[in-house]
Amino acid sequence: MTNLEFTSSSQQPNAQARDTVRVDLGARSYDILIGADLLRQAGSYIAPLLPRPKTVIVTDTNVAEAHLKTLQSALDGAGIDHASYLVPAGEASKNLSQLEKLCDWLLSQKIEREDCILALGGGVIGDLTGFAASILRRGTRFIQIPTTLLAQVDSSIGGKTAVNASLGKNLIGAFHQPDLVLADMDVLKTLPPRELRAGYAEIVKYGALSDLGFFDWLEANGEKVLALDTQSVAYAVAQSCRAKAAIVARDEREAGERALLNLGHTFGHAFEKITGYGEALLHGEAVAYGMVLAFAFSAHRGECDPQDAQRLRAHLEACGLPASMAQVGNGVFGVDALLDAMGQDKKVKAGKMRFILARALGDTYIADDVSAQALHPFLIAQGAHA
Repeated sequence: MTNLEFTSSSQQPNAQARDTVRVDLGARSYDILIGADLLRQAGSYIAPLLPRPKTVIVTDTNVAEAHLKTLQSALDGAGIDHASYLVPAGEASKNLSQLEKLCDWLLSQKIEREDCILALGGGVIGDLTGFAASILRRGTRFIQIPTTLLAQVDSSIGGKTAVNASLGKNLIGAFHQPDLVLADMDVLKTLPPRELRAGYAEIVKYGALSDLGFFDWLEANGEKVLALDTQSVAYAVAQSCRAKAAIVARDEREAGERALLNLGHTFGHAFEKITGYGEALLHGEAVAYGMVLAFAFSAHRGECDPQDAQRLRAHLEACGLPASMAQVGNGVFGVDALLDAMGQDKKVKAGKMRFILARALGDTYIADDVSAQALHPFLIAQGAHA
């Protein structure tokens, strides 16, 4: 549920000072608060959720420089005692070694099961902190305070937490829902343009997978979103959260429909693995190109109008996102390495790869009948090397 009022997702409503999207999971339901100046007022939202006026903050070195003092001041103003733990910035920190160090520190702080750990950062911090919370004392509460556009519209919502393994991304993890998500539009102003574009790819995903009206709106307003126009970015974030919250409420543990949220990810994770989960290819960039491939492969199979595939490619490319293999990393990928990486994807079921494919823009489905033999010539045609 949200207090945004609109008749169609292609019509932009008047921006509200603050919006609330409810993730409806019965006793484990929680709110996503969306608006400006939330970080500065975070203490007033967090205090009612604490059994005692004590918490800890987990963040990374980059986010700490930009936002940690603001959050600390907000907690001070609410009379909440706090300590902070800094993780090296970057995807490389999402591993078992960092998880062990974080858990040891949390235990040293005497964090109890009913306490709330604050995850201040992007997807890496949210995933790492959430997974630590899921296993610490067999389950501790936590709050997501996402500081990237990608985290605000995707990774902070729905309770997926994980670290990466040597064989693939997010292969070690657990479902563990937060108690609250605070999505502050103001923190996005500190992001580099590349990070904003990477987050925007996940926004496009929601239109491409199930809402053609929203995709239409993004084609007309994407530049405003990336320019952080207040009305436009708040609407795009709220609409994305709305879409994900509805799917999570119906399928929390990805037994069915929730897998649609992985549009572009099976392809994208393979490119991330080969490029080393680093600055060479950001997650949102990988998802962008993964969506291009998913629609192109759907057209290749005769299931999707090639014009829809081209329309998606054109919009992503116009927004500065990779839309061809030559634009991904160094552009050099072996087809066997890509297929091997896809074979390790966590969505593999009974030894078969699962892909999210498309019938049209806004109409996607889960495909269990994709073989490596069918993918091999397709990937070669897209630019992979034999």
